[in-house]
Amino acid sequence: QVQLVESGGGLVQAGDSLRLSCAASGRAISAYSMGWFRQAPGKEREFVAAISWTPSHTDYGGSVKGRFTISRDNAKSTVYLQMNSLIPEDTAVYYCAADLSTPYHGRLPTERSEYTDWGQGTQVTVSS
Repeated sequence: QVQLVESGGGLVQAGDSLRLSCAASGRAISAYSMGWFRQAPGKEREFVAAISWTPSHTDYGGSVKGRFTISRDNAKSTVYLQMNSLIPEDTAVYYCAADLSTPYHGRLPTERSEYTDWGQGTQVTVSS
């Protein structure tokens, strides 16, 4: 019901910053939770961050707390992931996701199975 397109990935050096964008179309997303996941070669897709709108709650995976920030602009139907102090372990394909099963109900989804719609991903590579 919604199309999600990620952009902003690339090759950077350790310690650099990068901002990913996720543009949504086809359905309004303001009332629904949005999230970011990542998947490195040979590993399972892992939770990175999630955000609601009202109230504006956020949650982060333990490996990115203090370095990454998720935000959203509902007027532009866009979700962002600001990544600072990047390390080689952050290298992965980053996916944007939306939970359209229900409007935000007080708990942010952190599991892959809780999200209903996904983008195709954008590659982030951090060299040492």
